[in-house]
Amino acid sequence: MADVFGLTDEAALRAGPRLILAAARPTPTNRALVETARRMGLPAHQRRAVEAARTARPNDIVLARIDVRPTLDGMDPGLGALGLLLERDVRVLNPPSALLAAHDKLETARRLAAAGLPHPYTAHVTEPAVPAEIEGPAVVKPRFGSWGRDVVLCATREQLETHLRSLRRRPWFRRHGALVQAVVPLERRDLRIVVAGGEVVGAIERVAAPGEWRTNIALGGHRRPVVPSAAACSLALDAVRAVSGDLLGVDLLPDGNGGYVVLELNGAVEFTEEYSLGDRDVFERALVGATLGTVDDAEPVLSP
Repeated sequence: MADVFGLTDEAALRAGPRLILAAARPTPTNRALVETARRMGLPAHQRRAVEAARTARPNDIVLARIDVRPTLDGMDPGLGALGLLLERDVRVLNPPSALLAAHDKLETARRLAAAGLPHPYTAHVTEPAVPAEIEGPAVVKPRFGSWGRDVVLCATREQLETHLRSLRRRPWFRRHGALVQAVVPLERRDLRIVVAGGEVVGAIERVAAPGEWRTNIALGGHRRPVVPSAAACSLALDAVRAVSGDLLGVDLLPDGNGGYVVLELNGAVEFTEEYSLGDRDVFERALVGATLGTVDDAEPVLSP
C-alpha cells in the first residue's frame, strides 16, 4: 500500500536515505552541509520545513536548522512541520523542543540552571522596569536574538532604565520582552564550539572589532584558530545535552578565573572551514557526528 509520500514502505526503504536540511534561508553553512553530504555520497537538498514535511520519506534524515527571524520577534516558521515529521517516525535531527530551547534565551537559561551549568544571571522583563536583582552593569538583549543585533551594554542603572524605556516601541519587545543579564568580565573574546552527535566537531575563537565588545562577525569581529581545552569541550557537551540537540553551536565566555560560562546556544549555528580541528573537515565531522548516533545504516553512506 502506498504511504503519504507516494511510495510503498518497501520501495522507500530500497530507495535509501536522503538528507533534507530544513531551513528558511540558504546560508553559507547550509549550502556547505548540503554540498558536503552530496560529496560523501548521500543525496541531499535544502527545503523549507513545510516542504520537508510534505516530501520526506520514512527513512530520510531531516536536519532542522530553523533560525530566529531577522526581526528578532521569534523563530522562522517550521516547528509544527517538524512535529508532523516526528509523528510519521521520520528521523529529525534538532527536534522542535531542542531548537526552541536553543533559540529562546529565556528557556536556555532555565535549562542550563536545571542542569547546574554556569550561565550569567538572567532576568526576564516585559515592562521597562529594572529588575531589583540587577545591581551592577548589565546586558540587555532580545529573547530571540542573533547577529549581535539590539544587544546593549548598560554600565549604570540609569543607563539601563533609559534603555529599557527606549525598547517600548520595538515589536520584538512588545511580543516577548527582553532579557537583562549580569555582565561576565569583558575580555572582548569568546569561544564558539560546534557539537554534533554528542562530540565536539569544530571550534573557533572570536575576537571583537576595535572599539566593540561584542564578538559577532557581523559586527566586524574576526576569527582565530583555537584548540579548545578539555574543560571547555566538556562544558559545551553538557550544554547541548541540557537541550537534547543534535547539531548546535555553544558560545562560551571566559569567566575571569580560567574557566568559562555558557553564554548562548545556537540551533542554526553558522560555521566555516576555519572551525575544523586537526585534519578533519568540520562539515564532514558535523554530518557524521549528527547522523551516526541516530541512523543505523548511516555509516556505509557517510564514510569518515
